[in-house]
Formats: sequence, structure tokens, C-alpha cells
Amino acid sequence: MAASCSLVCCEEESDSDKAVIDIDTVLVMFRLLTVRFSNGNVKNADKLDFTMYKNADESNPRKKSRRIMAVESGRMSYVGNNFGSGSLKCNNLCKYYVGVLNRETMQMEVHEAQLFNIQPVLPGEAMEEPKAQDTTQTYRDKVDSLIEAFGTNKQKRALSSRRLNQVGGDTLHQAVTKAANTVINQKGLEALQQEVAETEAQGDLSLHLPPCNATADRPENVYLFDDLLSPVEFGALEQAGSKMAALTSEDMQKMRDDGGSLCVAKHLENLPTVGEARDRGSRLAFYLSMLLKLARQKNVYYKFGQEEGCPRIVQTKLLKTFTVETFNNGRVHNIVSSSMRAKLAAYSLALLLHMTHMTGDLTLLHRDLGITEARMTEVAKSMGLTLSKPPRGKADKAEPRDTNRQASLVLPLVKYDPFIERRKRKKMH
Repeated sequence: MAASCSLVCCEEESDSDKAVIDIDTVLVMFRLLTVRFSNGNVKNADKLDFTMYKNADESNPRKKSRRIMAVESGRMSYVGNNFGSGSLKCNNLCKYYVGVLNRETMQMEVHEAQLFNIQPVLPGEAMEEPKAQDTTQTYRDKVDSLIEAFGTNKQKRALSSRRLNQVGGDTLHQAVTKAANTVINQKGLEALQQEVAETEAQGDLSLHLPPCNATADRPENVYLFDDLLSPVEFGALEQAGSKMAALTSEDMQKMRDDGGSLCVAKHLENLPTVGEARDRGSRLAFYLSMLLKLARQKNVYYKFGQEEGCPRIVQTKLLKTFTVETFNNGRVHNIVSSSMRAKLAAYSLALLLHMTHMTGDLTLLHRDLGITEARMTEVAKSMGLTLSKPPRGKADKAEPRDTNRQASLVLPLVKYDPFIERRKRKKMH
């Protein structure tokens, strides 16, 4: 008949008792169950010398449970611990018990134990120190590491896409830097600084100026007439120009009294009596009157210019070139913004130069446009025009004297210094 045995529950053990059991009776079983050799199985466990070390810092709750198992044999030494990178993580997830059978009483005692992974130690080989945590790693790098290890497929794809975009951005930055260095080496730093200063001098107005050919040999070719009014549009103004040429002196006086067309009235007074020049001048006067009228509008409707007999092609050009489309209350509206008024001022001045032999009256023009004289002067300077004003002095009462500011297109174009506004300091009382 086979021998039977019974289980005996031991009292609750402390941390110091977990690895210290009756070595005389359970040495072989303890070695086989709680110690695992990484390089194979042990055949003669009785010839091994086991030594266990515990941490001396009992007050520290993290260190007091640390243990080191050292095993000595005739041929090699082994070391294992329950902390660090080489320890078994299973000790934190579950509990292990060792059953010890007493053959005399045939009772088996159950004791709590820990597993140790024993690794061989070669003489002269230094122990591998745990790698210190990289303190230079940013929060984004740490999150990316977590996504690589535990992220979903969607998160991993987003991470890969972001890194590819970052590589592309770095490549583009390097290419731009290389191109900038090449331009600096070719032109020189002083030449580039001068070009930047000239561009800043013009400011935002440079975006709204007519196409300019600064290297032209004649003043008429600096701002080409075809860029202001195409041949097709000029031909469509034949009927409207004939009506403008038929205006009487009373109509011109009414135009002056109403305001807004002083330049047009002055130009119509000086029209040739007959010939092609009169027809051309009357057409340009009508187109200039449309520009001046548009500059005084805020909201422009699709019937703009119909009462004056403006051709459809010219009306479309005005709305497309000098207005901004906005969407409000389910409808598209055309408005004249402040930047569009500056553009109208520049195009009106360029057209006036072609009408008056490359000299325009800035004083009358800024009154017709409804802008300040300083703004009109700024537009003329950005176009490179030469400004002039008759000197102040005593004149004969019988002779009327013109005191308006004039702008002339003279080659080469004038480059003005950038205007820097200085705020006045408040006086302390």
C-alpha cells in the first residue's frame, strides 16, 4: 500500500522568512523549485553552495525586499537577484509556494518562496550597470516611444506620417538655407540689403501699382497704355467718348460744382477742337470719370455705370480689377476696400499722365478720389514720379497763379527713402 501524507498550513511568514527555510531538510527541493539556472539544469545540487544577501536598508520600503542569491560550484559561480533588469517579472504578478515533505511525520509544509534566475559570472567580467534614464528626452519623444510600444495601428500610422513630414521639412530647410547662401555669395550682403530697403520703401502699395518697366527708354513706355486700357476696351468707349466730347460749358461747370470730376473737367476744357486727338482724349476722360466714381463707392452693384453709358466690357473690367467680392446674406457683393482705393489712385494717376503729357495734378486728383493729399503723395512716390510745387511768393493780383502739387514722370525714376513715422513724446507736467 502506498504511503500517504497530509498538508500542514504554516503560519504567515514575513519577507525575511520567504527565502530562509529549514535548509537541512528541504535544501534540494528548495534549490530545484525556487532557483532556475539560465544555462541548463543542475545534476548534483548537493555540491552547490548557496548564499543569500539582503539589503541592509530596512527603512526604505523599496529596498528592504531586495535579495541577491549567490551560488558557488567547483567550476563556476552564479548570481541572481529579484530586482533590476535581470530579475523575473513573474514575482510581481503572482505568488509561489514550495511544499516540503517531512518523511518521518509524512506531513508536507507549504512555504512562500520567490524565483531567482541564476546566471553564470565569468572571472574578471564587470557587472552590467543599469542604463541611466535619458534626461534630455522631451515629453513628445516619450509619448512617441509609448506609441511605438503600445499604440494602435492608427496612432502608429500618424506617428510615421509625422516623422516623414518632419524629415521633408528638414530637407526643405536645408535646401532653402543652401540657396540663400548661394544668393548672398553671388550678389553680396550689401546689395541684398539695399534691395530689401527699396522694397520696404514702397510698402504695401507695390502690390497695387500698374505694371512698371523701370528700364524703359521713353517715359511713355514706363507704364504702358495697353496695361491700363486694352485696345478692345478702348474701342468700346467710342460712343461714350463722343457723348463726353459733346458736353457744354454749363455741363462742365455743373461737374465742378458736384465735385469728384475736377480732373475730367479740366481735361475736357483743354481738348483739341477736331481730329483723332479729341476723340482719344474724350474716351480717356470718360474712363477716368468711371475710375473716380468707383473710388467714391463703398458697395458696387451690377448696374454700376449703366446710366453714364459705360460699355459692358469696361464695366466688367472695373468690377474685376478694382473691387473685392464678399459673401453676405447669401449673396455676392462687390466692395471697394482701402487697398483697392490705393490701386484706383495709382491707375488713375498713370492714366492722367498719358492724358496730360506725363504730368498730372495731384491736388485735383486726390480731391476727386476722396483720399488725403499725404496718401496721394505716397502713391506718387511709390510710382517713382518727380514731385514739384510752385514756390510761395507774392504774385501779381491780375494774374491767377496755380499752387497745386504736380507729379511728372521723368527718367530715370526717383527712388525715395522709406518714411519712418516717429511718435511724439508726451510732455510730462
